[in-house]
Amino acid sequence: MSPNLKKFLITSGLTAFVFLIVAIVARGNAKPSPADAAKPDETKAVAPQTDAPQTVAPKDEGTASAAPQPVAAPGQKLAARIPEGMSASGAPASIGALDPAVAPWRIDFAQSGAGISRITFAGFWNTVEASRAARNAASLPPDSDRRVLVSEGSLQGFAVPVLAARLVTVDGATVSLFGKVWADDPARPGVFTTEIADEGGKPLLRIERVFARGASDASPYLLTLSHTITNLDGAPHAVQFVQYGPGDLPRDASSMLEVRRFHFGYLFPPERDPSQSTVLANGQMFERSAVLGEISAGQFTLWPNRDAAEGRFSPVWFGATDRYFALAVHAQGTGSKRLESVLEVKSLSSSEPAPNDAIFTELWSPSTTIAAGASASHAMGVYAGPLDPRILEGVEPYSSLGMGDLIVYVMAGCCSWCTFAWLSDALLWFLTLLHDHVLFDWGVAIIALVVIVRLLLHPLQKKSQISMQRFSRAMTAMKPELDALQKKFKDDPRRMQAEQMRLFREKGVSPAGCVGGMFPMFAQMPIWMALYAVLYFAFPLRHQAPFYGLFQSFGDWSFLADLSAPDNFIRFSQPVNLWLFSLASINLLPLLMGVVFWIQQQYMTPPQPNMSEEQLAQQRTMKWMMTLMFPVMMYVVPSGLTLYIFTSTCIGILESRIIKKQVDAMDFSKPAETPRKKKDLLGRLYERALERAQQDQGQRKKFKDR
Repeated sequence: MSPNLKKFLITSGLTAFVFLIVAIVARGNAKPSPADAAKPDETKAVAPQTDAPQTVAPKDEGTASAAPQPVAAPGQKLAARIPEGMSASGAPASIGALDPAVAPWRIDFAQSGAGISRITFAGFWNTVEASRAARNAASLPPDSDRRVLVSEGSLQGFAVPVLAARLVTVDGATVSLFGKVWADDPARPGVFTTEIADEGGKPLLRIERVFARGASDASPYLLTLSHTITNLDGAPHAVQFVQYGPGDLPRDASSMLEVRRFHFGYLFPPERDPSQSTVLANGQMFERSAVLGEISAGQFTLWPNRDAAEGRFSPVWFGATDRYFALAVHAQGTGSKRLESVLEVKSLSSSEPAPNDAIFTELWSPSTTIAAGASASHAMGVYAGPLDPRILEGVEPYSSLGMGDLIVYVMAGCCSWCTFAWLSDALLWFLTLLHDHVLFDWGVAIIALVVIVRLLLHPLQKKSQISMQRFSRAMTAMKPELDALQKKFKDDPRRMQAEQMRLFREKGVSPAGCVGGMFPMFAQMPIWMALYAVLYFAFPLRHQAPFYGLFQSFGDWSFLADLSAPDNFIRFSQPVNLWLFSLASINLLPLLMGVVFWIQQQYMTPPQPNMSEEQLAQQRTMKWMMTLMFPVMMYVVPSGLTLYIFTSTCIGILESRIIKKQVDAMDFSKPAETPRKKKDLLGRLYERALERAQQDQGQRKKFKDR
């Protein structure tokens, strides 16, 4: 086998594995192993309700109360109702607006459960075309093109609003809060009120839920949610409140991978963190497929899971994310960082077949005893916004709550191991530095990154090409002797290998020379994968056109309009469904990459005068496979990545031409160094592996002879 073919097989094999597995995951949504969540304690089923989906309730052990727990009178029936003197409008007033100058979103409410029916962003759009139109046109695109963060879902045939009230337990009796039992006042948008009355109609408790916008300048995308329970009775009551929490966000049609996840931020117990200031998220991110697996297995508790229970972690925030956005509940950031209003988080599924299945969560508050005439309040913040590090890592209260950990530049499922999240963070930081302070364009910043990486790797590239040339010429010169050894010892493989090693030592040739020559390409592969994750997940690059919008100046051309998507040189009116993906356009950069790879192969691996017909055939096969393989693998990846690899290959050809002139002037007739003085690491490893193989063959032969 020729050295060039060895180089090709190893390089293309590793690269094909990494990128093709991404494509397979995109089509099949590969599911990882279930999350390492705790098995919950035994649960008891809530009695079936006629006006709400069924759920499960946690056991009462461990809930705190300030006084002995009262017990409901035997047989007493409680029910929620609209308080006397109040009414339900049927169409609660919204808060916010669809004008980014007024509010970041508009929040529409549902009467049932006093929850949210929809959150629609004012400044974010579903497509890059709509984003460009909103920036450039005098009139805005239709509201149907606006990005909807979340909307009410369907569970067991019921419409479930977001963050809706689910139920309340009063002295052990369960009272449904789901349904049209909430009064609202059009003059006070986001305020809902209900009463809990006994079977005689006597009011026992009044519950008020209030949604309000945070300070828009200080904390954008902040919504506060509080509920106040007032005891109207002459006796104390033990109360536990349950509401729906962040569930599945809508699947992004532009996302080819399933990247929806659930995250927790937490505090260590006081003995480990006396200051209670360090918020962590390590080990508390769960892929959507893993949560579905736990639900299918009858495991409903998301928090506290096994690690959280054993470590006695305290929750700070809990959120659901997709590719670019998040909905999260969190501590308000004043005083304690603990999310005091959440004791447990349960998960449940709609149990519908994919892709119509949906995950819902429930937030269980601690049990609180409310004295006669007293009130108890629970409050939390709600983040409904983008996964933008400039906000989550630079604005309060998000930064002090560590909510930047909602942003994870890691591919889902089986691709997570090769994403190199730390390198992704570094690349985004550097690209942002170039964009914000030097070049002011993401495409030019990517090209600058290519130049810097190639400069850093130039010494290795030069050394590798020298090594490859030395190895190639030495192998060509030794070919007659190697052929003679193979012919002489064709019936004795062990002896043939030993003689080959002897010949390598005499000629000063490392058997692993071709592998060492590929190190620069291996060194860039982590950058490719990390850059893939950055370009795929980084919100600042969403719907961003490179080169200062040059191509969009030609009739609003779709070519390179979005670095986080394929380049869309010619966009089809209807996508063409293929096996691994849907073909929505003709993408130019991957095709140009194939041409550049062909030129690179022609230039870097010219036919040698003394090559055999077999070697020439192998070289031609390698050139065509390399030319065809990379365009296929890179066809649907973000155009920013193809821009990086295309630019790097072009620069590599120029760099190789310069190095080749230097190499041609070198004298390869003498060994690089005397083998007795020094052996390269790869050569030593190769010899050791060969010796072990020979020993194994000898042992197998002895065993067979017995």
